[in-house]
Amino acid sequence: MLASELRLYNVADTVAVVEQVNAMPGQGVSSMFSFGQAYGVVLGVLAGLSIPATAVTPAIWKKALKLNSGKDAARAKAAQLWPSHAGEFKRVKDDGRAEAALLAYYRKTND
Repeated sequence: MLASELRLYNVADTVAVVEQVNAMPGQGVSSMFSFGQAYGVVLGVLAGLSIPATAVTPAIWKKALKLNSGKDAARAKAAQLWPSHAGEFKRVKDDGRAEAALLAYYRKTND
């Protein structure tokens, strides 16, 4: 599914940035395995499409953007950077969208 979505776009000269996260304390072995497997699939799809990928930990990109670990800070920062799209980051459940946008912003500003 990811590969078919990416094929819809012109990915020439594209670089992907993937958040390099670790298992959370208290996660079961099965959950950690599934999580690692999904991370590997993403990297594999990118490699299969010849899209170079850079991995960055949350601590690094959030520090560079002066964010704490809270999800509200990411939504507020994204709304500040893209005021015309602030509605896209309005709801609590939009934290993933905000963090994805900020991760791309981090990559663009830290080339």
